[in-house]
Amino acid sequence: MTSTYSLVDTHCHLADPKLRDDVEGILARAREAGVRTVISVGAIGSIETDRLTVEIANNHDDVYAAVGVHPHDAKDCDPARIARLRELAHSPKVVAIGESGLDFHYMHSPQPAQEASLRSHLELAADFDKPIVIHCRDAETRLLAIIREVGISKRGGVIHCFTGDAAAAREFLAHGFHISFSGILTFKNAAAIREAARMVPDDRVMVETDAPYLAPEPYRGQRNEPAYVTRTLEAMARVRGIDAVALATMTSDNAARLFALPLA
Repeated sequence: MTSTYSLVDTHCHLADPKLRDDVEGILARAREAGVRTVISVGAIGSIETDRLTVEIANNHDDVYAAVGVHPHDAKDCDPARIARLRELAHSPKVVAIGESGLDFHYMHSPQPAQEASLRSHLELAADFDKPIVIHCRDAETRLLAIIREVGISKRGGVIHCFTGDAAAAREFLAHGFHISFSGILTFKNAAAIREAARMVPDDRVMVETDAPYLAPEPYRGQRNEPAYVTRTLEAMARVRGIDAVALATMTSDNAARLFALPLA
C-alpha cells in the first residue's frame, strides 16, 4: 500500500556502520513509507564517513548529503580535515555543512576544540552559501554566544534533533534557525520538547530520524531508519493539532526551501 505522506527525513546517517550495508533496503522501506527524500549526514568518525556519505548521495537520486565534523570528534578537526571537507562540499549533492556544534553533555572533545571546530564550520557554510546543521546538547548559552559573534550563513541553518525547551527554541528561531525534531518527541519524558514543537512556526519546523540512533516509539531501543520518521511526524501532528498529511507537506516544503532540494 502506497503511503499518503510526502516526507523528507532531514537528518540520518546512511554511512554509519549500522546502516551502510543495508542502504538499498533502507531506502526502499523509506519510499514505501512516503519518504521521498533523505538527507544523509557524514560527520561521525573519520573523513571516510563523509566521503562515503557523498558517494551514497551520488548513487541515489533521492539522497542528499551534509559533510562536517561532529562535536564529539572536534579534537580531530584540524586544518587538513577542513580542507578535505571543502573538497567534498563542491559536490552538487552536498546541500549542507555539518553536523557541527557543541556537546557539553558527553564532552568527548574538549570545549576549546569544539568551539574552534564550530567556528570553522560556520565559515565553511558561509563560503559555500549552504545552511549549517547544528548539534547542541547542554550548550545552548555558549552556542548562542558564538552565533551572535560569528553569525550564520545567509542560507540559515537547523538545530537538529532539538532537545531544548520552548525558551531555547525561541532563541534559535530569533537567530534564523529552523528546528528539527527526532523520535525523542515520542518519548514519555519529552514534555518540554513537545511544548517546543507546539510553538515553532509553521515555516520553520522539520522532522528527522537521526538514524540509526533515537528510534521513536514503538521502536525505541532498536535500530532506527528513515521509514520511522512517520512516527515522529504523527506525534508532532497530535501536538500541533494538525492533519499529519498536511504537516508532512509543510515540513517537506521547509526542508526543500532550506536545503534547496529539487522537490517537484
